[in-house]
Amino acid sequence: MSRVPIETVHDVVRTRYGEIARQGSLGGCCGPTPDEVSARVGYDRAALDAVPDGANLGLGCGAPIVHAALRPGETVLDLGSGAGFDAFLAAREVGAAGHVIGVDMTDEMLERARANAASSDATNVEFRKGLIEALPVDDASVDAVISNCVINLVPDKAAVYREVARVLRPGGRVVVSDVVLDAPLPAGVAASAEALTGCVAGASLRADYLATIAAAGLTDIEVLGDRGFGAIVLDVIPPALRSDAEAAGVDIAAVAETVRSLTIRARKEGRPKTASWVG
Repeated sequence: MSRVPIETVHDVVRTRYGEIARQGSLGGCCGPTPDEVSARVGYDRAALDAVPDGANLGLGCGAPIVHAALRPGETVLDLGSGAGFDAFLAAREVGAAGHVIGVDMTDEMLERARANAASSDATNVEFRKGLIEALPVDDASVDAVISNCVINLVPDKAAVYREVARVLRPGGRVVVSDVVLDAPLPAGVAASAEALTGCVAGASLRADYLATIAAAGLTDIEVLGDRGFGAIVLDVIPPALRSDAEAAGVDIAAVAETVRSLTIRARKEGRPKTASWVG
């Protein structure tokens, strides 16, 4: 079975995340709430209370902003900003003299994010429509790039990191939380649209992902966090697909253990690292 065709990936992802934006979360009457998901991946209560209502949809797989060491007055770019959760947290860190740009390709997410900004009078954050492989952002114009569980959804991850390197100022940094694989997925799982939009089927092998960051010219690459993402795998695989895989001798629980969420930091060469880099 082949993967979701590359030419349809954006449409599949846009449709699914438009649905999530309209319903206000991943849905499911008995699943964890967005705040519970965010607490599990590293956000504290103060962060959850600081964002506008409806900004947190529980879509992250880590807490990249915790490691971004943002400073007042900086310009920050959030890749795949969704309803604005991390962008609003970044706006709080950089203050009135700073600026935050969120980029997303899904109209419903942008509508929700802009409404959240208006309702909270967040004047130092804006949301632009675009693909993160072709950012609507000027060269060397941002100090920090963040992203939370988004790059795995993009077929051309190398293009994303080339764009990150392009928009960062010399000495700027990128901190992302994203899903990677420690072993290839079985064909049926890799072909599943549900597994794709659940941030699993589009994930790269760990070594390939880190090599992609380096190939873009980014340096000082560090893995700051490494946590299992297996519970999500079990949630997003449709029952029929799971039954077929198990009938074919695939141990889905073992597959789930190979899916990891990493938080990664890297830097664009230029001015030296400062003390705030450590954190």
